[in-house]
Amino acid sequence: MLFKSRIIFFFFLIFSNWLPASAQGGRIPARAENGMVSSSHYLASEAGRDILERGGSAVDASVTTAFVLAVTLPAAGNVGGGGFLVYHGANGKSTTFNFREKAPLAATKTMYLDEDGKIRDNSNHEGILAVGVPGTVAGLYKAHQKYGKLKWADLVQPAIEIAEKGFAISPEIEGFSTWLLANKEDYESTARIFLKDEKTALKAGDILVQKDLAETLKRIRDKGPDGFYKGKTARLLADFMKSEGGIITREDLRNYEAQELEPLKGLYRGYEIIGMPPPSSGGTVLIEMLNILEGFDLSEKGHNSAESIHLLTEAMRRAYADRALFLGDPDFNEDMPLEKLTSKEYAADLRNTIQLHNASVSDSANFSEAHLIYESPQTTHFSIVDAEGNAVSLTYTLEHSYGSKIVVKGAGFLLNNEMGDFNPIPGHTDTRGLIGTEPNQIEPEKRMLSSMSPTIVAKDGKPVLIIGSPGGRTIINTVLQVIVNVIDYELNIAEAIESPRIHHQWLPDVTRFEDWGFSPDTKRIYEEMGHKIELRSVQGQAMGIYIDHETGMIYGAADSRSYDGKAVGY
Repeated sequence: MLFKSRIIFFFFLIFSNWLPASAQGGRIPARAENGMVSSSHYLASEAGRDILERGGSAVDASVTTAFVLAVTLPAAGNVGGGGFLVYHGANGKSTTFNFREKAPLAATKTMYLDEDGKIRDNSNHEGILAVGVPGTVAGLYKAHQKYGKLKWADLVQPAIEIAEKGFAISPEIEGFSTWLLANKEDYESTARIFLKDEKTALKAGDILVQKDLAETLKRIRDKGPDGFYKGKTARLLADFMKSEGGIITREDLRNYEAQELEPLKGLYRGYEIIGMPPPSSGGTVLIEMLNILEGFDLSEKGHNSAESIHLLTEAMRRAYADRALFLGDPDFNEDMPLEKLTSKEYAADLRNTIQLHNASVSDSANFSEAHLIYESPQTTHFSIVDAEGNAVSLTYTLEHSYGSKIVVKGAGFLLNNEMGDFNPIPGHTDTRGLIGTEPNQIEPEKRMLSSMSPTIVAKDGKPVLIIGSPGGRTIINTVLQVIVNVIDYELNIAEAIESPRIHHQWLPDVTRFEDWGFSPDTKRIYEEMGHKIELRSVQGQAMGIYIDHETGMIYGAADSRSYDGKAVGY
């Protein structure tokens, strides 16, 4: 019954929240001269903009934006999840911060399997065992310690005020509350926050106040990471885990550390591509695809023509196969061939296997049948540029919409269900998209592989395009298409984001099309090449910024696929 309720909730999100909206988006970008924030909620964008106006850095504004999203966008904004931050300074230096969640110390490779070797009751996605050790607070603090200018406490305070005073909820939160009303017995701690009362769901426009979350944020404000990973919050989380049958302990929380990592870098038609290294697969796969596409004249073939889409698909097919075969947490996989995968020579070899008018076939040899594991689109991304020209691209998530759907009793924040991003059945890969390759199998304190792809495109040492998106495995392809739209087709940032998208991920061997954006002739020609098409309503919610260094103008765009997204400058 619970699983059926989840399916109903999933389809509610598709047919309500995921239909293209137009309140904040469009093909005309926002303009500014000093700084810009583009995020999935207007209150977060405005709070980040306020920090920039006070002289804060791009990282300062990122901290505020992220914490406000934890209050206003509970489906994805978080303190109980994790993610990645890419930074590019006006001085030409770039770096990244990895705050991906970790598997608890008590985790094992087969912890979700029954005696027949099958996944038990979707337990890698459903319930308390699906929760990974959160990383968001540690990651934001680590970035602030290096690149922040304003006081940490001042950056957390705006989120506290919104949590205490409340804000008017969107129809998307109404949908979650309606679902929760029917399932409140299984999610008692969550129902206390997201229901009006025991018999009434919240409605769009109602004011949501989150007192427990405000108190958690105050401890983070006053003590930094120790206010989350130690002390009262850590005790509340660990005690709740124990009472609910979870395995995260206070030791897991004390041991968690974010990492600063060297970014992955590539070149595409004279532009530098700066992305995340593993455990994000985004930078590797994106650079590999762009290297393949660089050998084709996409502009000559036409924007979103059948021939251009064919070439995009073939690049996606090959890079996603390598993602599955090679990528995982580098702390547990010392021999990942990143240099080869991101090299021009390797791309040339792959390019030579592409036929210009015929689809390749994803290798299905030795693959058995199993259920396709759904990878949620409910992540969130924001892009920021400050007055000095420093840029941040940050993507973070709870995994599924509202993560595990479980709020920590007394602490007021939702927990992730990121353990579902590990390969759950060791050695089992199938044609429907379930991957069992070794690099991403479960191990204690290992970080699960991610598709999150915060990216910065630079020219002559200066950031030009700051981009990212939610969307599960579709994220990398959404970012790819925005970059190609800007560089190859010379679309402005809003047009590049609003354009219709496709997605292919090696397995299953089918291309997803946004059903509203492609002509019947384009789809017919594409299918005649041998491709299979599956129609979807929307893909991703890209948030981007473009900097015109000749005029000094900054252009921002929030994807109209987002309910409350907004680009705000000053």
